[in-house]
Amino acid sequence: MAGGNRLVLDATLATRDGLRYTPAGIPALSLTLEHASMQPEAGGQRKVDLELAAVAYGPVAQALAAIVPGAALRCEGFLARRYRTGTTLALHIERFELTAQSSEGH
Repeated sequence: MAGGNRLVLDATLATRDGLRYTPAGIPALSLTLEHASMQPEAGGQRKVDLELAAVAYGPVAQALAAIVPGAALRCEGFLARRYRTGTTLALHIERFELTAQSSEGH
């Protein structure tokens, strides 16, 4: 099933768990991202503040495990269920880069 499910989000690393490993031995990391911005909507500006669960696997998880909370990141990945049987969403991070802290937001 093909389709567009790509998300790029500028966010602050709010929290992260310790690095763990899946039963197959793949590094895995759960984290929480915070985002604040102004977005154009219906001819005006909307203030957006959100917190988003995120996960990373493999080398991306290992790299994110070294990043301290409070760091500004640009994350790219896709949205999927946080847990296989749940209804909440998480950003599955496939790439990220450190960015300069914005003067906006937190």
